[in-house]
Amino acid sequence: MHPTHETSPAALRRLASLLALALLGACARDLPAQSSPPAAAPVAAPAPAPAPGEPMTRALPDFSTLVDRYGPAVVNVEVVEKARAGAGSQLSPDDPFYDFFRRFGIPNPGEGPRGNPAPLRGAGSGFIVSPDGYILTNTHVVANADEVTVRLTDRREYPAKVVGADERTDVAVIKISAANLPIVKLGDPSRIKPGQWVLAIGSPFGFENSATAGIISATARSVPGENFVPFIQTDVAVNPGNSGGPLFNMAGEVIGINSQIFSRTGGFMGVSFAIPIDVARNVEEQLIKTGRVVRGRIGVTIQDVNAQLAESFGLDRPHGALVSSVDKEGPAAKAGVQPGDVILSVAGRPIERYGELSGAIAAMKPGSEAPLSVWRGGKAQTIAVRIEELREPHPAVAARGGAGGREAEAARGSALGLTVRPLDPQERARAQTQGSLLVEEVSGAAQDAQVEPGDIILGVNGRRVNTVKELQEAARGAGKNVALLIQRQDAQIFVPLRLP
Repeated sequence: MHPTHETSPAALRRLASLLALALLGACARDLPAQSSPPAAAPVAAPAPAPAPGEPMTRALPDFSTLVDRYGPAVVNVEVVEKARAGAGSQLSPDDPFYDFFRRFGIPNPGEGPRGNPAPLRGAGSGFIVSPDGYILTNTHVVANADEVTVRLTDRREYPAKVVGADERTDVAVIKISAANLPIVKLGDPSRIKPGQWVLAIGSPFGFENSATAGIISATARSVPGENFVPFIQTDVAVNPGNSGGPLFNMAGEVIGINSQIFSRTGGFMGVSFAIPIDVARNVEEQLIKTGRVVRGRIGVTIQDVNAQLAESFGLDRPHGALVSSVDKEGPAAKAGVQPGDVILSVAGRPIERYGELSGAIAAMKPGSEAPLSVWRGGKAQTIAVRIEELREPHPAVAARGGAGGREAEAARGSALGLTVRPLDPQERARAQTQGSLLVEEVSGAAQDAQVEPGDIILGVNGRRVNTVKELQEAARGAGKNVALLIQRQDAQIFVPLRLP
C-alpha cells in the first residue's frame, strides 16, 4: 500500500507566503519606480446597479399617460375681432390684441384687399371643466372678440359664447353647445412646492395639443401690475398660443392656467406664470352664476417688505405687507389700521409677500370680518376689519405745483440727501396730499434709493413730518436704515434709505 500524501496546516501557510511574495515581485517589475509609496485613495461606495430591464432614466417622469388621458380636454380657441369703420392697421396700446405677444395671443394686424382693414385674428388655448361645454381660458384671449371658435383634438369645431370675463384675474369662461365632453381634473394649488414637475398643454403658435414640461420655480409670485393673483412661476416652455391652457401636476390635476411670460423677445425665455386654479375656479363660479365677480376690500395701499424696511420696522426678517396709505373712509381706517403697519397674517393665513394679501382679501365675502395680525411699534397686535365690496376705482390725477420762483428750504444738514421746501395750501390742494414737504433736489442716500424731485415727503420710520426741522430730527434718530414715506403722483410708497 502506498502511503497517502496529506498536507499539514503549517505547510499550507508556508506555501501561501511563497505565492504572495512571488506575486508582489511580479507586480513590482510592472510598476514604475517611485521615491515614496502612494497615498491610499478613498474607496467610493459602488453605485447600485439597475435591475435587469430597468431603464437608466427611471428618475425622469413619463407624461405620456397624462397626455393621453387629459389631452382631449384641452382645446384650441380662435378669435376674430371684426374691422371697425375707420380703423387702421396699427393697433393702439389700449387694444388687448396689442399685448397678445406678452400674454401669448397671436395678433394679425394688417390691411385686407384694396386697403380695407382686415379682421384681427388671435389664437389661444382653453380646457373643458364640465361635460356640457363650459371652458376656462384667459380674458385677454377672448377680449373684444366678435367670433370665438373652439376646436377639439378630434377636429370637431364649435362656435363659443363668452359667458363672462374678469380683467383683474385674466380669467374668462366660454361655453359651447355639446354634451359628454372630456373634462380635466382640478387640483389643490396650496399643496404645490418649488421643484415639482409640471406639464403644460396648449396650442403654441397654433400647434394644437402640444405638451411641454418643466418644474415649479416659485409660488405666490407677485407680478407688477397684477395685484389679485398669487402666480405660480414655472420654467415650462410657454409661447404665444399657450395662453389659457392648463398646467398639470404629476397626478394629472390642473393646478393653474398658463397666463403670462417674462420675455424680452416675445418668445419663451424660461419664466412663465400661471393663475392658480382655486383663484380661477372662484371667478368661474361667480361668472356662471351672476355674470360678475364680487371681491372684498379693506382700503389700504400696500408694498413688499425688503431687508432694509424690515430692519427699519424691527422685524426679525422681511415678510408681510407694508401699509403705505389707508383710505380714510375705508374699513381698515375705521378699524384703526395705520400707514407703517405691517400686516403679517389674515384670518390666520401668514402673509409672506404683499401680493398674497390682495388675493386673500379679495377672496373674502363682503360683510365678513377679517382678523389681521399687524406689526406696529415693534410688536404684533390683532385688528378686526370688516370686509367691504371692492368697486372699480376712479383715481383722481394729482397736479403738483413747481417751485414758483421761491427759494427752497434745504434739508442738507441731514444725511438723507434731500433738499425740500414747504408746499403752500394751493399746491397741497392740487396734489390732494396730506404732506407738506416737496422734494426739490436729491443726492447721496436719497438718490441711491431713487427718490425723485417732485416727491412729497410724508413721514420717516412711521413718524409724520411736516417741517424741515421735523425731517432733520427724524433723520438723526433713525439709525442706519430709514423707511421714508413719500407720495408720488397719486400713490404712497415707502422707500428704504441706507445711511452712511
